[in-house]
Amino acid sequence: MIIETERLYFRELLETDIRGVFSLDSDPEVHQYLGGNPIESAQQALNAIKFIRQQYIDYGVGRLAIIEKETNSFVGWGGFKLITDLTNGHKNYHDLGYRFLKTAWGKGYATESSKATVEYGFNKLKLPVIYAMADRGNLQSRKVLKKCGFIEKGLFDYDLVPHYWYELFNQSGV
Repeated sequence: MIIETERLYFRELLETDIRGVFSLDSDPEVHQYLGGNPIESAQQALNAIKFIRQQYIDYGVGRLAIIEKETNSFVGWGGFKLITDLTNGHKNYHDLGYRFLKTAWGKGYATESSKATVEYGFNKLKLPVIYAMADRGNLQSRKVLKKCGFIEKGLFDYDLVPHYWYELFNQSGV
């Protein structure tokens, strides 16, 4: 376990998570605010897992599997990704993100996991700042980020779609 909350724990994504990742990323509703481009094969899910696992090696961080403690089931992924491309004037920054299966929606997992990720980022990784973004139409994600203390810093176009940019600074002086 890398991060733990009352109801969830985070661990590295494994190739054995292929079914969960496929269920998550092949769902058009899950991809509503992610460019509307769900995956279509188990091979694409495996490629995504391999890509994330390479990020662990290259950058020391990457999205993590989120497991529901009660059922020991994969319910999504979350955590940090080091973004090396220029995005809204920023480069080489830690982006907070999450994605959940529809069966996990409405349970407060996005807020619970994001708060734990922020705490991990500031206390364990000693990050000075964490960034996030959300599609302008994704009201639920925008609410989650605000509940976690992120400050909305304006709109920008990401892949030709308006997104809000968020930032949260480490207040402990690290």
